[in-house]
Amino acid sequence: GLYGLVAYGVAERTHDFGIRRAMGAQNQTILGLGLRQAVLIAAIGVVLGVAGAIGVESLIKSKLFGVAELNPLVYGTAAVVLVLAALLASIVPARAATKVDPLVALRYE
Repeated sequence: GLYGLVAYGVAERTHDFGIRRAMGAQNQTILGLGLRQAVLIAAIGVVLGVAGAIGVESLIKSKLFGVAELNPLVYGTAAVVLVLAALLASIVPARAATKVDPLVALRYE
């Protein structure tokens, strides 16, 4: 799901990336834009997820044996894993965006 969301977001910006490439943007800039978008999506998801987990912490405590209510190790590990998954999922579409021909991207719409 995360890969699909990130790939769709990058594909939607193909026209934007084509304009940037036509204006002389470097591959690193285009790659950075794609990765930044993935990290933003993951960060929003982590913040909402942690807020939701804190909201149902008593249920979590009753279902997971030996885990304290606000165990920072569990929340931190989950956050890091999700952000890394978003970065890994965004590398392929972001690299594909760097290979887009500016003329093809400008004719995209």
